[in-house]
Amino acid sequence: MLRLAGARLLGDRDYPAVRAVLEADPVASCMVSARVEVAGLDPWRLGGELWAADYRGSRSGRLPGLCFSGPNLIPLRGNATALRSFADRALRKQRTCSSLVGPADQVLGLWDELSGEWGPAREVRDDQPLMAMEAQPEVKPDPLVRAVRLDELERYLPAAIAMFIEEVGADPRAGDGGSSYRARVAELISGNRAFARFENGEVVFKAEIGALSRGVGQIQGVWVHPDRRGRGLGAAGTAAVVSHLVNGMGRTASLYVNSFNAPALAAYRRIGFRQVGRYATVLF
Repeated sequence: MLRLAGARLLGDRDYPAVRAVLEADPVASCMVSARVEVAGLDPWRLGGELWAADYRGSRSGRLPGLCFSGPNLIPLRGNATALRSFADRALRKQRTCSSLVGPADQVLGLWDELSGEWGPAREVRDDQPLMAMEAQPEVKPDPLVRAVRLDELERYLPAAIAMFIEEVGADPRAGDGGSSYRARVAELISGNRAFARFENGEVVFKAEIGALSRGVGQIQGVWVHPDRRGRGLGAAGTAAVVSHLVNGMGRTASLYVNSFNAPALAAYRRIGFRQVGRYATVLF
């Protein structure tokens, strides 16, 4: 089979072409847009690399394929040929990303190319509805959900760890004792992007705005204390975060969820979310 020499590393001169791809689907590209808008395309500032699948296309202002390689590998656009070129470049060095995530067709196509070298995966989540809304939530927001203060980090952190273990199936404290995860949670709190409802000093609901671009905020880490589930706290709490994004920040609220999580899907639809695409995640 004829294979490409590999995808090209993009730099700041390619910014207009990259922006065109990101703006074509702002919800699906939120995770990458949030980085590019702050850091540009320089790998050191970006915390990763952006790859183009076709050099000639990028020079003419069009990118038929685009992929971010950093803590996660995020293919945003590309046909089978483009995905092979991304795989070629990814396989030149040892895997360092913790997951493949993004639009399902690109993620699953890229995984087909990589699985022989990088597999087996710990888990493949091949159907994750990508949802968004721009209006006031249809569920009354919980007035007790608020931004977490930095001096509440130690009270918030156990809930964040519990959520991560439930959602990802791994303990974020493994390896370094949790110092890097703690730092990430503290960063979210410092940026007023972690929200919780506290009762008697304990978190009973939490959610975060993980990625925040100029037009979209991606909600992540929605969690309700096991003793309080089934009482509507998740829907009302998420509605409070949606209201903050839509009314307070002028952003589209988005999230993605596993298709098998029927209670979460039903709650998000009650709030007013609609499906706008499909994500997939490959966990290592």
